[in-house]
Amino acid sequence: MTPLRVLTGITTSGTPHLGNYVGAIRPAVRASLQPGVQSFYFLADYHALIKVGEPERIARSTLEIAATWLAAGLDPQRVTFYRQSDIPEIPELTWFLTCMAGKGLLNRAHAYKAQVDKNLAGGADADADVTAGLFMYPVLMAADILMFKAHQVPVGRDQIQHIEMARDMAASFNHLYGEHLVLPEAAIEETVATLPGLDGRKMSKSYDNTIALFAPPQVLRKQIASLVTDSRKPGEPKSTEGSALFQIYQAFASEPETQAMRQAFAEGIAWAQAKDMLFERIDREIAPMRGTYDSLMARPAQIEEILRAGAAKARQLSQPLMAQLRQAVGLRDLSAVAQQVAHAAPKHAAPSIKQYREADGRFFVKLIDADGTTLLQSLGLDSPREAGTLAARLRQGDASVLSHPALQPGAPLPAIEQALARLLSLSQSA
Repeated sequence: MTPLRVLTGITTSGTPHLGNYVGAIRPAVRASLQPGVQSFYFLADYHALIKVGEPERIARSTLEIAATWLAAGLDPQRVTFYRQSDIPEIPELTWFLTCMAGKGLLNRAHAYKAQVDKNLAGGADADADVTAGLFMYPVLMAADILMFKAHQVPVGRDQIQHIEMARDMAASFNHLYGEHLVLPEAAIEETVATLPGLDGRKMSKSYDNTIALFAPPQVLRKQIASLVTDSRKPGEPKSTEGSALFQIYQAFASEPETQAMRQAFAEGIAWAQAKDMLFERIDREIAPMRGTYDSLMARPAQIEEILRAGAAKARQLSQPLMAQLRQAVGLRDLSAVAQQVAHAAPKHAAPSIKQYREADGRFFVKLIDADGTTLLQSLGLDSPREAGTLAARLRQGDASVLSHPALQPGAPLPAIEQALARLLSLSQSA
């Protein structure tokens, strides 16, 4: 039985901050320790090229993020930890999926639509500053996921669309070429902590309001001291509601510690004292990892070795899958094609299943006898997945599928059952 496969990536476009750690890195490392789960973690450096035009920044970010994952406890022996650009099969699969993805589907992608809306609002051309990379981002993300047959992809609600697009592309591929790709599910992270930044807005590099994850203690203390607070003086009760300081403290503290800080707010703790307590609580968790991080940053060759080993491990899966997919789409060894042609004659005596899509966008399945007679024809189906399921059951000789309301017989039932029995026989002898 294949274990549950879970895949997570992080774009190499900046230096990790506390928000990244609490919202993504810490929960992902904890999840990697679950028994019965096969975890994949990758550095999405191809994705970084979409929005970052600074080579040194991408290289530095790749090093920093890899060191961060490892310092936070990610075990490369337990998981598959790799750099996206070290897997050449990913861009090849991206092209295969590009040939499956409808432009209408990509037109609806949130990032592309947001840029178009921004351009129109500013009176610019709709596609100003829209690169093909931005437009095709969902296809590359689908290739990342489908390459390793991930069952689950942990995402926030704003990323669900990308998983749905990956499912759509996989279903279209499977409909045309057979069941090769696994349709992933979004694992919705309802409780992902979103930390406020120094100014109270969401902590983000875009707002320049982040607190660096592995900054030296004196820098961390200085950044925390600059957190925006209100004007209430020592002794005046303070509200935890909307307090960036309290929210960050809560993300690191235990429940008893959180309740103690809540009580301190009610009793009028001075902001300076509260900030000292926040620094001490964060530093208590981060300090042990900081030492490991600094050691790794001083030895980039060690990180490179770990990533290359992870890529070799990942390619044990990606290379066989791409070989299978190349065969499926017709990119084949021509000597093998000649042999297939030489031995093709007996196959003409067998029934066959046809799947196709009409101009109205609906999907159809039919069972054809060896002499070309249509024995069974489906009604138009809206979903390629449903058509693929029906076709798969027919190929397996499953007579129970004949009761499906979408299937319309075009011949007497005994002739249909005989053809299905022949398909089953061929399947078992293959």
